[in-house]
Amino acid sequence: MAGLAPRLSRAANGPAARNIVLVHGLFADGSCWSEVIPRLQAVGLNVTSVQNPLTTLEDAVAETQRVIDRQDGPTVLVGHSFSGMIVTEVGVDPKISAVVYVAARAPDGGEDYTALAKTFPTPPASAGIIFDGDEGRLTEAAFLHDFAGDLPEARARALYAVQEPFHKALLTGKTNHAAWRSKPSFYAVSTEDRTINPDLERFMAKRMGATTIEVKASHLSLISHPQEITDLILQAAGRT
Repeated sequence: MAGLAPRLSRAANGPAARNIVLVHGLFADGSCWSEVIPRLQAVGLNVTSVQNPLTTLEDAVAETQRVIDRQDGPTVLVGHSFSGMIVTEVGVDPKISAVVYVAARAPDGGEDYTALAKTFPTPPASAGIIFDGDEGRLTEAAFLHDFAGDLPEARARALYAVQEPFHKALLTGKTNHAAWRSKPSFYAVSTEDRTINPDLERFMAKRMGATTIEVKASHLSLISHPQEITDLILQAAGRT
């Protein structure tokens, strides 16, 4: 826990953030933050949800960087699922005052995340990924049961209908930086996650010395438990 105190101190004493930048992961688009966005806007924060192209890590990082460049003042960068890779890489930007991971990947700089994940039991959703040439997506059964398992079926089906396919090349990228080593870090573990192993989430959160909450939720805690996720983001923004 030696690394925890300095990060908490910076979070408590640094300037309150004006802006929140949200980044989505695989099998989704920017609208997956629709339950969290109005809650953040209600307290006067400027919120932007990045449309992650899901082509390559470099493309995704560049798109997120463009959004960060448009922000005026301290900004909290939030990533769900795969986009934790993006947060880890781009979060070193001087405008970023804190980084938040929501059931997200959180590699170290240069680390092979796939190799790290293989040291934990494989989550069920992995078996539901299918490819049409270069594009990957989840089957409907895997999406409903393993990705969005705690959502009403009608809502989960609507989300399935708009899932954005990802390109195989996206999964080969590695981060060069680890923003969580220098920025106040926050992590929301989904205890019922069938897309990323919850124990892997706990490992990454502990390794980064993150302020951590556990939410009894599927991989989509940002939709099924938006208030808990909003409260964690507000804490990262110095608004609590």
